[in-house]
Amino acid sequence: MRKAVILFLVALFAVTGVYAGGASENSDVYKIGFIGPLTGDNANYGIRCSNAARLAIDQINAEGGINGKQLQLIAENSEGTVERALSSYEKLAYTDEVCAIIGPVFTGPALAVAQRCQEDGIVMISPSATHKDVTAQPIANDDGLNYVFRTVPSDALQSDVAAHYFYEVLGYRRLASLYAMNDYSQGLANGMAETFTSLGGEIVASETCMVGDKDFRTQLTQIRAADPEAIYIPNYTVEDAQILEQASQLGITVPFLSSDGFSDPEIYNLAPDFTDGVIYVGPAQATASSILTDFQAAYAAAYNGDAPDSFATNSYDATYIIAAAIERAGSADPKAIRDEVAATKDFEGANGIINFAANGDLVASQGVYEVDGITPVYVGAFQVVDNHIVQVD
Repeated sequence: MRKAVILFLVALFAVTGVYAGGASENSDVYKIGFIGPLTGDNANYGIRCSNAARLAIDQINAEGGINGKQLQLIAENSEGTVERALSSYEKLAYTDEVCAIIGPVFTGPALAVAQRCQEDGIVMISPSATHKDVTAQPIANDDGLNYVFRTVPSDALQSDVAAHYFYEVLGYRRLASLYAMNDYSQGLANGMAETFTSLGGEIVASETCMVGDKDFRTQLTQIRAADPEAIYIPNYTVEDAQILEQASQLGITVPFLSSDGFSDPEIYNLAPDFTDGVIYVGPAQATASSILTDFQAAYAAAYNGDAPDSFATNSYDATYIIAAAIERAGSADPKAIRDEVAATKDFEGANGIINFAANGDLVASQGVYEVDGITPVYVGAFQVVDNHIVQVD
């Protein structure tokens, strides 16, 4: 069925000049797609990322657009599932004919859509999909080029920094983990555990759950019996909030550790009485700049005082990177846009200076944060050098 659709679109291009996977050169707009959860328990991630992308496009259009044309964002609701994300991709690529895609937001959908973007030759920049394999999809297009990028550090980097920080800086030797059985949480938990044990640490309990679960008391009771020094919960906000609350109810007092999913400020609305002392690893804090402060102010003004999280900031930067690539390419040709995205160098974004590695990964450090009540306090940025943790700011 898919091959038939592609053949039809190729034939259509021969007759009309419309390129499958790209915008018509005769269009008066450049269409950019977005894929993320806009409804459901974790819609806050998708809504903030889509809002940030829309804000960037509104700003660019207010300045006259790109090459005399306006930008148009077409946002599709993945509901956080692979099936819906692929349906969204089909619509964006073959019906809307977007020239690039921001997202998907979650790792599972991003893995699936990344494969399709590689096959069809459409640029994708995810602001939040961190699994190491997102940028490791087989290159199956005729160009032999990579079309998948991200403005968020990969899990491989995050897991490595987290394990070294927990072992070397915090001094833990016995950890437990409680993670959801999805690509994001499982990838982080397994990556951290592999590095932590290689350093000499021990994972004394490894418990799992499903996204959408509401009761974690059984897993937490098992973890308590294993007597860990701390508990690692690399999940999304809804699950983490309930885990923290139920752990308190069970009298568990050991510290909790988490991942970049904890950077979403929604956690402080869901579990304000239970976040104190949580240490999490996420994107390094952007150096204060007028770009960042202007973005934060504009976002708050546009969206009823809401504060953008790190993923929304990544989405804002991704949108400007795509717009700059379209401007330099001078057309909606996906390959030309891809080449310009890949050539991005020292891009000054809200999250700081952005460069991409050859595989599309963001070149970055990782930040460590410790929550004081409901306020995340930045500890600093860290890298692993010669198998040891090093603070770089």
